[in-house]
Amino acid sequence: MESKTVLVTGGAGFIGSHLIISLRMKYPHWKIINLDNLEYCSSLQNLKMAELGSNYRFVEGDICDQHFINHLFSTENIDIVFHFAAQTHVENSFLFPSQFMAVNAEGTHVLLCAALKTGIERFIYVSTDEVYGASRDEVFDESCLKRPTNPYAVSKATAENIVLSFWEKHNLPIVITRSNNIYGPRQHYEKVIPRFISLLFKDKKCTIQGSGLQSRHFLFVEDVTDAFLIVMEQGVVGEIYNIGTNFEIPVIQLARELVRMMKHAPDGDLDDWLVFVKDRPHNDLRYPISSNKLYKLGWKPKVSWREGIRRTIQWYEDNPDVWPMTQSFQTTLQNSSPACALKVKTL
Repeated sequence: MESKTVLVTGGAGFIGSHLIISLRMKYPHWKIINLDNLEYCSSLQNLKMAELGSNYRFVEGDICDQHFINHLFSTENIDIVFHFAAQTHVENSFLFPSQFMAVNAEGTHVLLCAALKTGIERFIYVSTDEVYGASRDEVFDESCLKRPTNPYAVSKATAENIVLSFWEKHNLPIVITRSNNIYGPRQHYEKVIPRFISLLFKDKKCTIQGSGLQSRHFLFVEDVTDAFLIVMEQGVVGEIYNIGTNFEIPVIQLARELVRMMKHAPDGDLDDWLVFVKDRPHNDLRYPISSNKLYKLGWKPKVSWREGIRRTIQWYEDNPDVWPMTQSFQTTLQNSSPACALKVKTL
């Protein structure tokens, strides 16, 4: 492909930084602009070890700042946009729903307006499987209705509607992706896998919300970045693509596996490393999705759970201070009330 200029919003975050590195490896002659406001879950350390070259540039800024975004698009001749920047922590969305709507929906609208004015080849909006809502004994494909059940998912579903409206009304070349839970090196500890790993490294117990029977599909970050590149290269504009994995595990079993791997505890002692805390206001049981549409483009997950989680644990062991366990996070854990004598059968 000829030389392009790619804007990656949220490029100092977990998934965005991995995508930038993948883009640099596959298209070293392309210009990449990393736009990020460097909030708590973003860090330029995520890109420090990569050879990014002179065609890479970091720009600090807010996607909700219309004047700034318009200037960026009008001066940089952007061809492709990967829109990752978002508020994503579900627990926080119950506390600050208007903030999530402002960043995730209104910020997306600002970007779309700027992209429409300058003309781009592709606008890839990164969404989530949570827009489908809880599974009612069904596997979600891209045609299923959206039934979001938490403020974060509502804000992402709203943003999707805005993105689709620009395709339908203005023929802006958009593509939407909806992925399972992503994990891997460099993820902030607010997400469940790095949180459990960080706690266990500090000889603390894994905090299980509610019963822990909620089940999630976990996809390794390298697999999802491969999917984004395929969507960029082969995806049909105006379409939605699920990015998912068949690997699924209940949160309580996830914690037990990490205890077994990191503490070498016998099966009878695994639950000694678990503490049950108050659940979030609403916690969907599972989000099974079908990725057949993306499979037809030639993508499938390559990294097994066993290999991915081994590499993830090793990275956090080698980089203990990249995401420090802040005092505010420790206070949050201490203030979570353990459920009294809660017993859950082994799964």
